[in-house]
Amino acid sequence: SIVESRSKEAACHISRVANISYELARAYGISKDEAIKLKMASPMHDIGKIGIPDNILLKPAKLNKEEYEIIKTHTDIGRDILDGSNRDLLKLAKIVAYEHHERWDGKGYPRGLKREETSIYGRITAIADVFDALTQKRIYKEPWEIDKALDYFKQERGKQFDPVLVDLLLENIDKIKEISKEC
Repeated sequence: SIVESRSKEAACHISRVANISYELARAYGISKDEAIKLKMASPMHDIGKIGIPDNILLKPAKLNKEEYEIIKTHTDIGRDILDGSNRDLLKLAKIVAYEHHERWDGKGYPRGLKREETSIYGRITAIADVFDALTQKRIYKEPWEIDKALDYFKQERGKQFDPVLVDLLLENIDKIKEISKEC
C-alpha cells in the first residue's frame, strides 16, 4: 500500500510483476507453493523506492548520471527495509529487492553478481520487471510493442538475462501477454 500510494502506475506494475514472476517460476519447475511465495514477495522488489526523492523517481525525462546513481540505491534501501525479519516471505522479498537489478553477465548492481550467484528469485523478478517496464507506458516513455520487447530479450539472452528464463518467457508469451493487459 505504501508503493501504491505514490502512483497508480507503480501499483499496476507490481501486480503484473507478481503474476509474471509466478508464471515464470512455474515454467521453470519451481513448486506451486514456492511460486506463490515469489508471487507474494516480488511486489516488494521496488520497496526501496520509497527512499528515493520524488523529483528523481517521478522525473518525466531521462535521469542524469547523479540521479541514476541515486535511483540505484533503491536495491540497498529495499534490502535494509526488509532486513532482520524471521518470516520466510520477508526474507524472500529481501532477496528479490536486493538482486532484481543484477545481470547474468555480472554487469548489474548492487553487487555485480553473475549467473547463478544471483538467486533464481532475483533472476525471475528481473525478467518480469523489465518486461513490464518495457511494454507499459511510463511517465518518461511510451510502451514498446511486444515484438520489440521480445527482440530485446533475445538480444540480452545470456547477457542481461538468464538464457533459460528468456526461453521460458518466449515459450509462455501468450500467458504473459494476458497478464500485461491487467490493471
